Amino acid sequence: MPRENVNDLMTFVAVARECSFTKAAAKFGVSQSALSHTVRQLETRLGVRLLTRTTRAVTPTEAGERLLEGIGPLFDEIEIQIDALSALRDKPAGTIRISAADYAIKYLLWPKLSKLLPEYPDIKVELILDNGLTDIVKERYDAGVRMGEHLAKDMISARIGPDFCLAVVGSPGYLQDRPEPKHPKDLVSHVCINFRLPSSGGLYAWEFEEDGREIRIRVDGQVSFNNTFDVLEAALMGFGLAYIPEEIILPYVNDGRLVRMLQTFSPHWDGYHLYYPSRRQSSPAFIAVLDALRHRD
Repeated sequence: MPRENVNDLMTFVAVARECSFTKAAAKFGVSQSALSHTVRQLETRLGVRLLTRTTRAVTPTEAGERLLEGIGPLFDEIEIQIDALSALRDKPAGTIRISAADYAIKYLLWPKLSKLLPEYPDIKVELILDNGLTDIVKERYDAGVRMGEHLAKDMISARIGPDFCLAVVGSPGYLQDRPEPKHPKDLVSHVCINFRLPSSGGLYAWEFEEDGREIRIRVDGQVSFNNTFDVLEAALMGFGLAYIPEEIILPYVNDGRLVRMLQTFSPHWDGYHLYYPSRRQSSPAFIAVLDALRHRD
């Protein structure tokens, strides 16, 4: 097969997976018009339309889907085998892309990776902020981070953090003229800072536990965020009570800027795990990253 045909097919795969000429062009470092021209030439040579183009989206046609399913995994396998060649180098090399929530990036991933990367200058890591439940295979990430209870059964996982707990907190200013809640049900009479779930679009129902029984409380307030650290900032400013990972709030509780409540009702969940498809095991760079991130008691 002529080399230009291979390049054209790679271009098609990128555009079809991104569903965007703009995103695919950024990936290749070329103009959007150049990619569009390449795909049109490929369609002309094959005699079929591969992509449906509208002002809002680019989607594969039936022929495009068939071609993508057939050749996409082949290009993936080529990338894997090229990555595996780094085993023959003095040190592992390659780019590892990880999807994770804001808390996990700051408290679990970056503290460990910042120590690893100086030892392996040929390893590159992309930490992509994502508070939803992204399909890492579809989005072509090497790995993702989730709590143990949310792991897909067809994935391999490794624990990267201890058991996880959320804490109800509020500023002394907010509590100055309000009684502290003594039971999770008391939260309905308080102003609370909501967290919007990116995966479903809904607001997170605060989860508690009493005598082994789960309690879910729908809270209300003036502001909502989809970023944990924005919720924290609003709580510090006195906009209401917040439900935030314990590790984040402890320094603020210790210095008196936040007050912790309802601690006996906050359950502990199975901690965060790095999860990934089995095919990623062959990359020495990935193995080095995985080993650095493993949780060790």
